[in-house]
Amino acid sequence: MEASPGAVPAGGQFDVHLIDGTYELFRHFFAVPRRTSADGSEVGALRGVLGNIVMLLEYGATHVAVATDHVVESFRNALWPGYKDGSGIEPDLLAQFHPTEEALCLLGVAVWPMIEFEADDAMAAGAAMAADDDRVKQVFICTPDKDLGQCVGGKVVQWDRRPDEVIDATGVEAKFGVSPGSIPDYLGLVGDSADGFPGLRGWGAKSTSVMLSHYGHIEEIPDSHTDWVPKVRGAAGLAATLAAERDLALLFRRIATVRTDAPVSESVDELAWRGPHRGFENLCEQIGAGALFDRVMNLAAYRTD
Repeated sequence: MEASPGAVPAGGQFDVHLIDGTYELFRHFFAVPRRTSADGSEVGALRGVLGNIVMLLEYGATHVAVATDHVVESFRNALWPGYKDGSGIEPDLLAQFHPTEEALCLLGVAVWPMIEFEADDAMAAGAAMAADDDRVKQVFICTPDKDLGQCVGGKVVQWDRRPDEVIDATGVEAKFGVSPGSIPDYLGLVGDSADGFPGLRGWGAKSTSVMLSHYGHIEEIPDSHTDWVPKVRGAAGLAATLAAERDLALLFRRIATVRTDAPVSESVDELAWRGPHRGFENLCEQIGAGALFDRVMNLAAYRTD
């Protein structure tokens, strides 16, 4: 097998992988067959997430953390009434949130369950913590979520594992037309339907990227379109909307800005995978994943040789 994004390079440096556990749960819930545990509980997505993380470890990852939404609501729900609240989540999926966290802990992976904050905030905080460590070669934020693009730069990249696409700062700019630092502004104007806030009327991806590529941030865009340096279609209407609703755009930007003060591990040393904990074998039996247990034990034995 060729060297992977998880392989430990020579010289004692290593990579850090931060996983969006909530995204992985959703993805596997809708992608894999339903399965029930010995007690009749739905565990298909849980099994999928566990297998996905084990595959990452087999591929060479050494320092891993999984960020989760322990509860769906966060401080952002108080900022905007339409913000995502979990009301549309299927019960069989929601019921696997906490058991998945417990299963990952038994696997021996660091888990960051968010209550006041969100999984995105945990990955942002973890990326900042890891990037500050001289031993860390690169930090992979493993999610396709566009709001995490604001964290990219220096050692930090996004890795969308499904198409195996690694996105650095240049990639963010190529994709959105703005630098990583302007991603919250971009979302503040365009909106994010997945998170439940609409942006400003008429402000689409093209006009927003043109303006922000020049001005950088919402507050730097002049009120009058006659003062705009870039030329965009419908400038007069866009300027009128922005002048009337700038405070709303700034609120949406605040919502779209990930927080780096979320509670995560204090050191990358806490992210080192050293094998499963007591109880993991019983868990695998309960969810019908004996083969997964064998893979994990083989991997743990290989790592300790």
